[in-house]
Amino acid sequence: MAYRPPVEEIIASMRVIGADRLTATDLFAEATQETVEAILAEAAKLAAEVLAPLQRAGDLQGARLENGVVRSSPGYMQGYAAIRDGGWVGITADPEHGGMGLPLTLATAVGEMMSGACVALALNPLLTQGQIEALTHHASEEIRALYLPRLVSGEWTGTMNLTEAQAGSDVGALRAVAVPNGDGTYAVSGQKIFITWGDHDLTPNIVHLVLARLPDGPKGTKGISLFLVPKYIPDAEGNPGPANSLRALSLEHKLGMHGSATAVMEFDGATGWLVGAPHDGMAAMFTMMNAARIGVGVQGLGVAEAAMQKALAYALDRRQGRSLIEGGTGSIIDHADVRRMAMTMRALTATARALCLDTAFSHDMARAAAEPAAWEARCAFLTPICKAFGTDVGREVSDLGIQIHGGMGFIEETGAAQYWRDVRVAAIYEGTNGIQAMDLVARKLMDGGAAARGLLEEVAGTVADAREAEPALTVALETARAELARATDWLLDAPLNDRFAGASPYLRAFALVLGGHYLLRGARLMPGDARQIALARFHIRQLLAQVPSLCATVCEGAAPLYALDAEALAS
Repeated sequence: MAYRPPVEEIIASMRVIGADRLTATDLFAEATQETVEAILAEAAKLAAEVLAPLQRAGDLQGARLENGVVRSSPGYMQGYAAIRDGGWVGITADPEHGGMGLPLTLATAVGEMMSGACVALALNPLLTQGQIEALTHHASEEIRALYLPRLVSGEWTGTMNLTEAQAGSDVGALRAVAVPNGDGTYAVSGQKIFITWGDHDLTPNIVHLVLARLPDGPKGTKGISLFLVPKYIPDAEGNPGPANSLRALSLEHKLGMHGSATAVMEFDGATGWLVGAPHDGMAAMFTMMNAARIGVGVQGLGVAEAAMQKALAYALDRRQGRSLIEGGTGSIIDHADVRRMAMTMRALTATARALCLDTAFSHDMARAAAEPAAWEARCAFLTPICKAFGTDVGREVSDLGIQIHGGMGFIEETGAAQYWRDVRVAAIYEGTNGIQAMDLVARKLMDGGAAARGLLEEVAGTVADAREAEPALTVALETARAELARATDWLLDAPLNDRFAGASPYLRAFALVLGGHYLLRGARLMPGDARQIALARFHIRQLLAQVPSLCATVCEGAAPLYALDAEALAS
C-alpha cells in the first residue's frame, strides 16, 4: 500500500490545539488557513510522489563509503533536490536569509509527512534546520551572512558533532580540542561518532558544528566551545574552496535508517570558527538540540502513521478465521484483538500528532505573543514529552503493525519491519527518552510546578466544557488528571533520585492525560466526525486506565529499583 499523507487529520489536529490563533499575531499574520492548506497540499504531493518511493530502496541499498567518498542511496539525490528546490529546508527560517518565515507548527505538519514517506532522507534537512536555528541565535554577523543563505536554501547541509566514544550523554567528558591559529580561526582535532549525515554526495558542501575544548577550557560542560567547521573552506564569494582537514573514517552498520549515512568523523587540525562565546558551546548546541528534539518526536509520529496505514490496509485484505460480527468484512480486521491493536494505533498516533503540533505551537507563540514568558515555559515543559512520547509511539505502533501482519510482518519483503527498525533509534538520539523524562521531573519542575499545573488547568477546562455532553468520559479524564496532579505534588517534594526513578512513568502519564484532553476537544469541536468521537471514547475509557497505576509507580520512589545490589542484579 502506498503512503497517504494524512492532510485531513493534520488540519483537524491543528484545529484542536487552536493553531488559528497564530494569524492574530503580527509575526504570523500571513499564515492564513488558505495558505496553510495550500502548503500542506504541496508537501503531501512531495511526500507521496517523490519521497515515499525512496523508502524501500534506501533500506535495501543504504549509504556506502567507497574510496573515501560517501555514496547516497538510489534516488536520494533526486529526492533531496526536490526538497531543496521546493524551499522546504528554510520553511521557518528568516526571509532575510531566504526562508519562508512560516510557523514551526506548519513545519511540524510538513515534517510528519516527510518522515512518514521516507524518514531516513527527511532526517537530512531536519539537522540543517537545527543548525540554522543555532547560527541565527549564536553566530557572528559574518558567519550568518556567509552560511545562512546557503543552509536555508538547502544548497549546503548541516550536521551536529557532539558524541565521542567515551562521551555520549556525559558530554562534559569529550576530548576534542580546538587551538587558536592566531588569525581568528581554530585548529579543531578529535574524533566524533554517530554523526548523522556526516558525509554524503547530495550537496557541494557540508557544514559541521563541532563541540571541542579550548586550551584554557575547564573540565566538564562549562569548558566546552562550539565551532563551525566546513567540509570545504569557502572563498570570498562563498564558493567551496580547498578541502578541510576532516574525513569520514567509516559508516556505521545499523539496525535501520540505512539510507542515512551515520559516520565516524575525524577532524585533524581542521579549520574552524568559534560560534558564540568561548566555553559557552553547550548553550548554542542546546538551541540546535531543542529544535531537533521536537523534530525527532515528529519522526516518531510520521513513522507511526505510515506503519499504521500499512498494517490496517493488510488487515482489511487478509482473510483468516471466521468473523463474529454482523456485516463484517470477512478479513482479520473483524477480530476483536486486531481491532484492539488498530484502535490503540489510531489513538496513540492522534495523541502524538496533537502533542507535537501543540509543542510547536507553543514555540511559535513564545516568539509571536506580546507576553511570551508563559508560552516559553509551556514549550519547555512539552518538549521532552513531545520527543519521548512521539518516539515511543513510533516504536509501539510500528511493533503493533508487525503483529497485525502476523508471520508476514517478520518477513522483510512486506516492509512492515522496516518502520520499527528505522524508528527505533529515535528513542535514543537527541537525548535518550530516559534523559527526556529526567529533564521533565528535574529542570522542568524547577518552577515549582507552575508549567505542569498550567497544562493540568487546561485539561480541567476541557472537562468542564464537556461535562454535560459526555459525563462518563469527563469523570474518567478528571480522575486521571487528579492522579497526575497528586503525582506532580509528590515529585516536587521528593529527593532527586526518587524523582528520576518515577520520571518515565510520569512522562507517559502526562502524555496520556493530554491525549484525553486533545481527543475529547476534537470530539466536541467536530461532533459530526465519527472517528473523533470513537477515538476519544477509546482513549479515555481504555488507555487512560493506565494513568493511576503509572502515577502509583511514580510515587514509589527509588527504593524498589535498588532492592538488589548491582552484582546480584547483573548476575
